[in-house]
This record gives sequence, C-alpha cells and structure tokens, in this order.
Amino acid sequence: MHLVYCGVMSASVFPPGFTWGAATASYQIEGAVAEGGRGPSIWDQFSHSPGRTLNGDTGDVACDHYHRWQEDIAIMKDLGLQAYRFSIAWPRIMPMGRGRVNQAGLDFYSQLVDELLANDITPFATLYHWDLPVALEADGGWPFRSTAFAFADYAEVVANHLGDRIKSWLTINEPWVVAHRGYIDGTHAPGRTSLEDGLAAAHHTMLAHGYAAQALRAAHSDAKVGIVINSDNMVPRSDHRLDRLAAEQAHESMTRWFYDPIFLASYPEDAVRRYGWDMGPVFDGDLTAISQPLDMLGVNYYTRKIHADPSLDDAERPQPIVEADLPQTTMGWEVYPQGVTDFLIRLDRDYDLPPIYITENGAAFPDEVVAGAIHDADRIDYLERHLRALAAAIAAGVDVRGYFVWSLLDNFEWARGYAQRFGIVRVDYDTQERIWKDSAHRYRRIVAANGSDVG
Repeated sequence: MHLVYCGVMSASVFPPGFTWGAATASYQIEGAVAEGGRGPSIWDQFSHSPGRTLNGDTGDVACDHYHRWQEDIAIMKDLGLQAYRFSIAWPRIMPMGRGRVNQAGLDFYSQLVDELLANDITPFATLYHWDLPVALEADGGWPFRSTAFAFADYAEVVANHLGDRIKSWLTINEPWVVAHRGYIDGTHAPGRTSLEDGLAAAHHTMLAHGYAAQALRAAHSDAKVGIVINSDNMVPRSDHRLDRLAAEQAHESMTRWFYDPIFLASYPEDAVRRYGWDMGPVFDGDLTAISQPLDMLGVNYYTRKIHADPSLDDAERPQPIVEADLPQTTMGWEVYPQGVTDFLIRLDRDYDLPPIYITENGAAFPDEVVAGAIHDADRIDYLERHLRALAAAIAAGVDVRGYFVWSLLDNFEWARGYAQRFGIVRVDYDTQERIWKDSAHRYRRIVAANGSDVG
C-alpha cells in the first residue's frame, strides 16, 4: 500500500499536545570519557583500536557536552523544544557495569534533568545507546544472559535516583544494531563476527529491555516505558514474487525479529529457520518478560532498503523496476519520505501498538559555513518532506504522539567518525562553538506552529 499525502497541512494534522523534540546519545556528544568517575565503554576501546573508525576518530571529546550542557539546554530552550531525548551512559553510573555506583555520574544527569525541567523541556531518557561497560564485555557481553541481569540492576539504580523527575523511559536503542553491527558483522563495538553470538545478543538485549521495564515500574508506578527500534522500509525491486519474498524476508530478519517478541511473544518462525537458530538462549518465561505492555514505542526512520532476488535478471522482472536512483545523504542513504508513511501504516496493521514517537529522523549533508552561516536547504527539504509523510500516517489513523529530530548537534557518528554531520546545530570541533544552521531556524518555526506551516 502506498498512501500519498498531498496538499497543505492543517493545524489538526499534528494534534494538540504533539511533542516536538531533538535527540542525542551519550557517547556521541558527552566527551569527558575519563572524568567524573566514568569507566571505559566498548566504544572507548573500539574507537582507540587502529582501523576501526574513520581517521581514528574517538568520542574522547566529541561535543564536550559534559562541560557545556547548560549552553546546550539554552539552545534547546531557544529552539522551543518541548522534549529532549538523551541517553544515560551506563559506565558513568556503574563503571564496572555492576556493583559500585558512581555518585558523580548520577549527579551529572540529575543536574541535567533539573535544568531541562526548569526550562519546561520534558526529559526522555534512553538507558542504553550502545556504550556497554568494558568490564561486562570482558565477561562475555550481550551474548551472555548475565548482561541482561546487570542491565536490570543498572535500570533500578537509575530509576531510584532519577525516576522522581524522569517519567518517560526508553530502555534499549536499536537492538538490531547492537546485535548485528556489534556481534555479527563487527562494524560497531565490540567488533565481533559471529552469527551465534549475534543472535544470542539480540535475545539478551530484548530480555534486558523486559527486565528494565519491570525495574522502572517497580521503582515508580507512574513510569512510562518504551523501547526504540530502527525501522528501514523494505521495498522489493519489482513485483516479481521472488523480489517480494526477498523484501519480506528482510522485514522478518530486521523488523519482525524485534517487534514480534514485544507484541506477539514469539520470534518469526521462517526467520528462525533461515538462521538455523536452535533458540538455546531462550528460556521459559523470557518471552513473557519481553512482551509486557509498553506505554510507548520509539521508531527510528531514515531510509528504505531495496531487496532483490539474486537469481533474477531485469529481463525477468515485471515493470516497473524499482531503482536506487533517488537523492542520497552523505551516509549513502536514499531520501525516501514515503517510507515513513508506508512503514507506520503496516506496523499499525500488524500489531496492537501503544502510542508511537519518532525518536530519530534526520540527515547528514556536506554543510558549508559561508560568512558564519550554514544554508542547509537539503536538510530543510528532508525534514519537511518527512514531516509531510508523517502527517499522512497520522491522517491514516496511526497514533503518533511526537517527533525527535536527529540530531540536536553534529556529533561523533560511530564508525564514521566526525565526517557525517546530522545536527541542526553545527559544532566546530576545534573550538566547540555552536552555530545554528538554517534548519535549526526552520525547525523552531515548525515547532512554534505545531507543524501546521509545513506545506
């Protein structure tokens, strides 16, 4: 189904109370990796290993947010943001991943949250955005069940100290990336390459989500709990049954592998069979823990993926043949706003969903500073077109409650280092100066108008 939205938005498209925010992640912006009692994470170790990141870039300093958080919150206030999605660094709270709690780490996030609230900005806290304490990886990492138990203990500590002020919690960010990039293809920390480890890691991150949700709610009954899933829209190269099958199999392996345990208390049988997975890590009661009700669902959307059966040539495919010929960001990702509409409508059809928040959406482009300004028309176009597509999903009945642009600031983009700039605010990494891009000014107007001025 392809629902196309035309025309100008009315003020009613984004309902009253719709949440407008921006998102970041701890290792990507904080810096200060050896300050305030913080222990090392797998990304400290990975980024300091030769050849792992572009130009050997690390998050040692990043955006120096650890020292500049007040300045950054002032920017949020000036933007008119109603919410801020950030992540808490596990090794700042528990340097060894379990056991001793670092009060200085709790104090850092406590003052951050207090300042957000003082500026009428609602904190949305993500408990895990990929910075696993090194000590836990040394004990086996996410392929081991013990890591899920340690995560539950960490969630309890954070909830006990911050849950009186933070009410919106997201447990795990993109478990597919944790498992596949970290343990199967090795392009992210910790850099392992094992299908068996990756499948176990995927299950244990989901189990950690379930345990953490229980811990958050036990600490504060008014906690609103969700998880963040990355959600590429899978598109067949043609309407040939084999291309459609290839796209569906990709949807099962990347999307349903995480949505099914949450909403159906099961793994997709066909994908399990294709992997040859014996489901050994799945114990009795695990799927019950994973599938407890959510208060919200975080969806990260950036692009589509075109899938084709390799046995076919184009002469065998019916027209039209889908080509990867759309404009691309500097990440090499197609700009495909229609995917937001298509994906959310399908998701809403397939599952009984809680309210949805778009927890990441944005684009990296080759920004240039001209006379002290950044005229990033391509990013503005990207944001406006994706918001129109989001409006189409809302008009079709999908319950979307908020949108977080990725990202507030240019930052450390994992293995891509500092070459990719996603921010609506530019960071000069030499001076740490923050410069509003044109997209930041445009986003401020969008927020003020509740999206009604995006035609």
